[in-house]
Amino acid sequence: MPWTQAAPAPVVLVAGPEALLADRACERIVAQVREADPEVEVTRVDAATYAQGELSVLTSPSLFAEAKVILVEGVERAGDALLLDAEAYLAAPAPDVVVVLRHGGGQRGKRLLDAAKRAQVPTVACDQVRTDADKTAFVTEELRRAGRRADGRGVRALVDAVGSDLRELAAACAQLVADTTGLIGEEAVQRYHGGRVEATGFQVADAAVAGDAGRAVALLRHAMATGLDPVPVVAAVAARLRTLAKVGAVRGRGAAAARELGMAPWQVDRAAQDLRRWTPEGLAVAISAVAQADAEVKGEGRDPRFAVERAVLRVAAAVDH
Repeated sequence: MPWTQAAPAPVVLVAGPEALLADRACERIVAQVREADPEVEVTRVDAATYAQGELSVLTSPSLFAEAKVILVEGVERAGDALLLDAEAYLAAPAPDVVVVLRHGGGQRGKRLLDAAKRAQVPTVACDQVRTDADKTAFVTEELRRAGRRADGRGVRALVDAVGSDLRELAAACAQLVADTTGLIGEEAVQRYHGGRVEATGFQVADAAVAGDAGRAVALLRHAMATGLDPVPVVAAVAARLRTLAKVGAVRGRGAAAARELGMAPWQVDRAAQDLRRWTPEGLAVAISAVAQADAEVKGEGRDPRFAVERAVLRVAAAVDH
C-alpha cells in the first residue's frame, strides 16, 4: 500500500529507500493511534544498537495498560538479535501494541521480510522515485492533497527546477501553495525557482533540443558560472535525447504504445512536437555527441567545460531547421 493508506496494526512493515515516504507512513500511523489514545507511548528503537530481548521488554503490558507504538528504525542495519526476536514476535504480537518495522532496502533482513510476508503483515511500499513519471505524479498528488493543481508545464518546470529529491519537491510544492493562488503554471514556478531551473541544466537541454544554440550556450555558461558541474548538464541533455528516441520508436503505433514508455502524457506530447524538427540521422548524431561528452566530463577529456559546450552546440546543429 502507499504511505497515504498506512494504518495501525499489530505489526506494520514500512519498506523501501524513499525516506520521506517512510517518515510520512510512520507519522501517519502514530497520529492515528494518538487520535484514539492521546496518552499513547511512542518508543523509537535503532536496529543497529538493538539488544537481545529488548522487543519483548518494550511490548510487555504496562501497569496501566496504555497503548504503545514501537518504531524499529533501520532494520536493514540490524544484527541477528533483532532479526530473530522480530521474527518470533510475528507469531504472537502483543495486544494494544503497534510495532512498525522500518526497512530501508537491501538484502540484510530478507528472512524477516519474507516472514512478514508469510504472516500477511500490512506493508507500506516506499520505493525510490526515479522516473520523470514518478516525480510528476508525486508533485501532482502533493498539490492535490493541498487542494491545488498545476498545469502540465508547471509540473514539468517544478520537477526540472528541484530535481528528484522528494523532500525538496515537497517543500517547493508547499511554498507554491502558500505563496500563489489558482492554477499553478510555469510562470509561477519560474518566479520562485527560476534560478534553480537554469542551474539544473534542463533549460540548457531544452534550448539545445529546440536548435537554439545561442540560448543553450548562454544558459550553459551561466549555470557553470554559478557552480554547476558539467556532468549533470550532460545527463540532462542525454535524458532529453533518450526521451525523443523512445517516443520516436513508438510513433505511429498509437496511444497504447506510448503508454508503455512509462511517461506522463504531456511528456509524450512534448517529445512528439520536438520530433518534428528532428530526423533519425540528426538524432543519431546528437546522441553520439553527448556520449562522447559524457566520457570526457567523467575523466577522459582534459577540459570538461569545453566538452559539454561542444556537445550542446553539436546537438543544436543537428536539429533539422
